[in-house]
Amino acid sequence: MSLSIRNQLPGTVTSVTPGEAMATVSVRLSGGQDLTAAITRESAEELALAPGAAVRALVKSTEVALATGRVDGLSIRNRLPGTVTALTTGAAMASVAVAVEGAELTAAITRKAADDLDLAVGSAVVALIKSTEVSLATA
Repeated sequence: MSLSIRNQLPGTVTSVTPGEAMATVSVRLSGGQDLTAAITRESAEELALAPGAAVRALVKSTEVALATGRVDGLSIRNRLPGTVTALTTGAAMASVAVAVEGAELTAAITRKAADDLDLAVGSAVVALIKSTEVSLATA
């Protein structure tokens, strides 16, 4: 199966916490960072997710926000520090490639946001991803 989702991060499930309708799944990425996915309980069961299971965390580039400084007071659990490796800007939007430990992410943000953050190759950033925007795939 081919996907248009550019951000496909390999990892291993470390825990699954089922709820009434949703489950939270903790994933240790290949670079050592922890990522949380909030998926339906039914999906967690259908994928047979359990500690030790190999997964790919899938995140659309439009769901990756960037910060250039310390991030406090947010409910966003997934915060991956990295460095901008490429920046392509258009009239309205910017595509930002970010190297995080063991992987690369792409963030699609507005051109104004990229300008306001003064992004450039080499800029230190934190990629922010809501757990509800992380999908999981198994092999």
